[in-house]
Amino acid sequence: MLEGLPPNNAAHVLRLTIDESRARAVADLIVESFEPAEAASTAFETETPWPGGGKAWQVEAYFGFEPDEEGLRELVAAAAGDEAAAMVEFGMTEKADWVANALAGLAPVRAGRFLVHGAHDRDKVGTSDIGVEIEAGLAFGTGHHGTTRGCLLHFDRLLKRRRPRKVLDVGCGAGVLAIAAAKALHRRVWLGDIDPVAVEVANANARLNGVGVLAPAIVSRGVENRALRDGGRFDVVFANILAKPLRLLAPSLARVTTPDGEAIVSGLLYADVPGVLAAWRAQGFYLRERIDLEGWASLRLAR
Repeated sequence: MLEGLPPNNAAHVLRLTIDESRARAVADLIVESFEPAEAASTAFETETPWPGGGKAWQVEAYFGFEPDEEGLRELVAAAAGDEAAAMVEFGMTEKADWVANALAGLAPVRAGRFLVHGAHDRDKVGTSDIGVEIEAGLAFGTGHHGTTRGCLLHFDRLLKRRRPRKVLDVGCGAGVLAIAAAKALHRRVWLGDIDPVAVEVANANARLNGVGVLAPAIVSRGVENRALRDGGRFDVVFANILAKPLRLLAPSLARVTTPDGEAIVSGLLYADVPGVLAAWRAQGFYLRERIDLEGWASLRLAR
């Protein structure tokens, strides 16, 4: 797994070796606790045996500023306990090291027919696969996070029942979901993100995947940008963001969804699900399917 844009002047690094479940929890919490481009984290399996069984996992978090070591230990303790916090090590690194290490940890991830991969794994994309290539240094919001993979799994299952005409991706991040839709449908998709850096990344990834014309990302908070609303109403709306904006955006996203359309939403801890469902039920939606991965819930909602 790998989340976060490469921080500017990423000279500071946090390292922790622990079991897989706690490694994932620490890496997730770190990237959720900082703004994109401030910090990035990666977690990957090592060859070292772990005392409890299986292999040890390495967590590495990179910062573009000198981090508050005590504050980060508290963050690690919240995710993995005091014992893990005591094992944290801090050091210095070079940006080149961050990119190389991130690339090494970016193994292909499958979600039905979709395969999210780096350039080094192009040969692993099968003839029946829909490959989505993401550069290691541009990996904010990739299929390597349970939220994005959950959305791709929902979309793969949806495609077995119907062929959407119009797709919208709100809070597109690196553009994985929109790129997957454009490649699967061979049609224009609409996408936006509040973060201009994420929009640049999404456009670069779309060009890399040969769908730059079909998936042009724009800066937009929800569907405030008229260019998204001009797309009309959508058969599928992706919103892989966080619980609070999912609740607040429910009315505006419902308005741009067709009467028989579906919303695929994620970025939810399990405790967030009831509140988000309540907000969408108030707009006439019900829960069609739920997927839980790595502590995160992804929901497919229909009217």
